[in-house]
Amino acid sequence: MTKSDIASHIADRCDVSKKAAGEILDELVQLTYRETKKNKKEGFTFPGLGKFTVAKRKARMGRNPATGESIKIAAKNVVKFKISKACTDGVVG
Repeated sequence: MTKSDIASHIADRCDVSKKAAGEILDELVQLTYRETKKNKKEGFTFPGLGKFTVAKRKARMGRNPATGESIKIAAKNVVKFKISKACTDGVVG
């Protein structure tokens, strides 16, 4: 689904305009970014969907697939997402 499809679905289900639904969707995304960044350890839980957290990835050795040469990959922070049990049960059954 595209962002427009999701906004249309929200607009139909919640009896709001497509523009308002798009703004709500944008605000949810921005809220997720802001709260995940602010609470790196605890993360941000999206009820019924899962939890976003920030984790440190250690430096490691990698390989350039084109040349086969070993390269050092620097340590960095990454965003992780853990799916909730309710989401898993709802999708998988």
